[in-house]
Amino acid sequence: MEKQTMIEPSITELLDKVDNPYRLVTVTARRARQLVNKQEMLLEDGSYDQPLSTAINEVNEGLITFENFSDSSK
Repeated sequence: MEKQTMIEPSITELLDKVDNPYRLVTVTARRARQLVNKQEMLLEDGSYDQPLSTAINEVNEGLITFENFSDSSK
């Protein structure tokens, strides 16, 4: 019997799109803030009513891009 979770998409799926859990939190929080401030949704199915849920689904669909910055002063 397969274990079912209440969270879709799973953290495992999301971490395939974003390199670490800290960046996942940062990216989704920033995107959710943009949605709260009335920025347009990137999903074609705009039925998600919670900004964080929408942000998570946009990350999962690969619609959110972000840059990796390295510390070159080390």
